[in-house]
Amino acid sequence: ADLITTGVDIGPSFAKDNLDRLSEAIAEVDTQPTSGRLLAVTEPVLVAEPVLELATSKGELKIIGAPAGIPNGYVDLRRAASHEHLGAGVRPLVASTSDLAAMAAALGRPSDMDRLLALRRIVELEADRGQTVREAPQPRQQATPRVGRRAQRLSPCHY
Repeated sequence: ADLITTGVDIGPSFAKDNLDRLSEAIAEVDTQPTSGRLLAVTEPVLVAEPVLELATSKGELKIIGAPAGIPNGYVDLRRAASHEHLGAGVRPLVASTSDLAAMAAALGRPSDMDRLLALRRIVELEADRGQTVREAPQPRQQATPRVGRRAQRLSPCHY
């Protein structure tokens, strides 16, 4: 693909212990705010500043309390998210393709148009793949007959 990201966006749960762990992790990776001062990652801060932009030595990091196009933020995103293996035991929840497309569409930025088209195409392909899987007939298998008196009363069934 021609679309490469140089940063990570995090849409955190607002649970206090989660925001505390996120604040600790941010402090550990030597982040610098891209504008203004570094704010603690708390619910009031994320309500007042829906996007905290930070710079790290590995690229841009955004903490997004209110993702565009996703009314209830993390709560809505996690419903369709998948755990992705990143190595070293790290398996974060990653937003679904359809949620990524909804966020890009809601932002309406010209710079996101190529990404939005690609995301919509992926959503179509995922839907086609799911439809194909559902339409494929499953072979009927005969149950293995049971042994004993009860088995003599049961006839083989198909499922």
